Amino acid sequence: MNNKKILIATGIFPPDIGGPAEYAKNLYDEFMARGHKVGVLTYKLEKRLPAGIRHTLYFLKMAANVYGTDLIIALDTFSTGLPAVLAAKIFGKKIIVRVGGDFLWENYVESTGNLITLKDFYGNIPKLSFKQKIIRLLSGFVFKNCAYLVFSTEWQKKMIEKNYGIGDKKAVIIENFYGDRIASFEPKEKNFIFAGRLIKLKNLEMLKNAFEEAKKEDKNIKLEIISGISHEELIKKLQHCYAAILPSLSEISPNFILDAIRAEKPFIMTKESGFSDKLKELGIFIDPLSREDIKDKILSLSKDDVYKLYKERITNFRFGHYWKEIADEFLSVYNL
Repeated sequence: MNNKKILIATGIFPPDIGGPAEYAKNLYDEFMARGHKVGVLTYKLEKRLPAGIRHTLYFLKMAANVYGTDLIIALDTFSTGLPAVLAAKIFGKKIIVRVGGDFLWENYVESTGNLITLKDFYGNIPKLSFKQKIIRLLSGFVFKNCAYLVFSTEWQKKMIEKNYGIGDKKAVIIENFYGDRIASFEPKEKNFIFAGRLIKLKNLEMLKNAFEEAKKEDKNIKLEIISGISHEELIKKLQHCYAAILPSLSEISPNFILDAIRAEKPFIMTKESGFSDKLKELGIFIDPLSREDIKDKILSLSKDDVYKLYKERITNFRFGHYWKEIADEFLSVYNL
């Protein structure tokens, strides 16, 4: 394939902290290694501005950078996807949009406090505010006006196809990064760690309550809630912890769990996920709306025999999906 000019549109990029920043950086590195000319367009001072103004300024930056571009890759649907798709449409550029989370559902949960799973949200969409109706409308514009949509799981892909009327030929799966194993150390205590944004859909109040109940039966267990640290720091904590726990209302394909697997640490996570089928034998899956179920699963994994069983399963899991393959798959989508 001839070298291409590729523009990556991403809300954050290192030194920013977060999974999307890591994704953008690794994709950038892989494209550069192939000799492609790669640009990255990210939010800077604009991120402090209100939505609308922020999007307009990003669109203007995008318009100024698309000349000569063969392919635009937007790594979210709303913050960068919306202005990038609009620019691509105006200037006749091919654009692939990677659908990571779900901005509409996240906004609804955070603004209303209604702890509804992603599946239930799209199964019977609740009453939306004016702002959320606009988000839904604009999300549909993005989905229908990009060249291709990339999903990391079939689970999310089916929901979006059904609810936005997207044809199957427009959507493809590119799985997340499943990397090589890293050093794993014997835990000094039975500490379960959560890492992520401290927002309502992460279901942390339910987790704290369930953990308090579990501690009444096993005083040796400990919960650590971590946020705002670098990926390198998180890896170190995973290497030394007892287990990872992610009780979110829903998760698409969380990198936190994939990092736990790399560190050969057992995990507990929500069953409302694109991982509930692929990783069903490797971890313990919970009903995020049941405090009793979360408590019981914590106590189960705190038992030595259960812990050993899941540790062995993770150790024997050998699936890999590397950044080289991910970059190749994006380029294959470009050629469709």
